[in-house]
Amino acid sequence: MPSSARFYADGTELTPQHFKRYSDNLNIQGVKEQNLVKFGLVTRRSSLRTFPTLDRVFNKSMDLDLDRFQESGVFPSEAVAILHSSKDGKWLLVQNYHYLAWVQQEDIAIGSKQQIQTYLDHQDFLLVTGAKVLTSYVPNEPEISQVQLDMGVKLPLLSNDEQHGELYGQSTSGNYEVKLPVRNLDGSLSIKTALIGRTQDVHQGYLEYTAQNVIAQGFKFLGERYGWGHDYNGRDCTGFVGEIYKTFGILMPRNSGQQGNGEYGTNFRFDKNSDIASKLTVIKNLQIGDLIYIPGHVMVYLGKKNGQPIVIHDVKGLAYWTPDGEYYQGVLNAVSVTPLIKLHLNETTTYVDKIYNIKRLTLHNVEGN
Repeated sequence: MPSSARFYADGTELTPQHFKRYSDNLNIQGVKEQNLVKFGLVTRRSSLRTFPTLDRVFNKSMDLDLDRFQESGVFPSEAVAILHSSKDGKWLLVQNYHYLAWVQQEDIAIGSKQQIQTYLDHQDFLLVTGAKVLTSYVPNEPEISQVQLDMGVKLPLLSNDEQHGELYGQSTSGNYEVKLPVRNLDGSLSIKTALIGRTQDVHQGYLEYTAQNVIAQGFKFLGERYGWGHDYNGRDCTGFVGEIYKTFGILMPRNSGQQGNGEYGTNFRFDKNSDIASKLTVIKNLQIGDLIYIPGHVMVYLGKKNGQPIVIHDVKGLAYWTPDGEYYQGVLNAVSVTPLIKLHLNETTTYVDKIYNIKRLTLHNVEGN
């Protein structure tokens, strides 16, 4: 339960009775001493929610872009463990690789653990490297037709023996043939062949982890509207970073605090006793792709322009002091490229003041791979 007040978009404050309705649907009474864990694959992009509801609620600032019941997102082909179901039967409590929350049942196909493991272990896969890619249009097959696939989605490729010369009334020569999870009417999992045009922004296998590719992947989201917890069919600052690094085979924790405080990578940590000079020394020697963390936010270092460090990030607001001595506050609300040093959180506090970690990720060969 939230510790502070929550409101609907019309300004109505949620009462204990409202929360009782949400709590009742958690189906706590359905939790037994022993509970069967099921497994599933996500069949379409879906929201992970605090409670099993699509109701949007907000804190007292009434920023209608920040739905406080929105937690994160899941994407086609992603595996989940299904731990529980809601009282109304429309929601599943699921654990994916980095989060636990509620998802709509209609977006999950339930299969055997072995069936799903086989799907995930497939060695030859097509990786979505564009911000968003659609499967090819197929008449009368809505479950595989123009399915949105976000950056980082992996789909097994059909082997040479499995491929078709013609499929769904068209030649497959201009398409990749991939295995797409589909939900049957009874909720069970089927794997169907979907087509993805060879002109789409996709890649066979992971991208090479280079500075050039980090920049290229980040810029594919440039201008996309900020989406708190993957709301608005977009993503927030950590989703932005997470999707970029998925294309290199790196899975990141969900929240910026989990990322920034995580021990993985090479970390340049600062505390309340760290002075600006020590931070600027590290900033001066940043490498492209380094991740810069302040409380609740993460940025990707791009390089320098006119000697000043530049970052790309998915960010709500923009504030800085102008050369004329005026304090400017505006809105970006999108993936944006900005200077780092000039950015302010308020009139007296800069982003640099609040940097608590800078993280550098380096991939190492393991056993010659």
